[in-house]
Amino acid sequence: MADPSSSLDTPQSLKHLRERVGLSQDELARCIGVTGKTVSNWERGVSLASLTVPQVKALCKALAVSLEELPDNFCAEQ
Repeated sequence: MADPSSSLDTPQSLKHLRERVGLSQDELARCIGVTGKTVSNWERGVSLASLTVPQVKALCKALAVSLEELPDNFCAEQ
């Protein structure tokens, strides 16, 4: 049985990924073109990310993850 704490479905997983690569909220925000407050809101579950495809690509690059490794509460705008 999979460990539920390893799931990337929670807001905390974004924080974990960000901290794993040594970025502050403001640094990650600059990489993807949003504010540090926006990243904070995502991590606290206050709001969900609504990103363009280029922003999602930049997020994956900044966090050194594939699209599949991003938390499920991230979605790209169409």
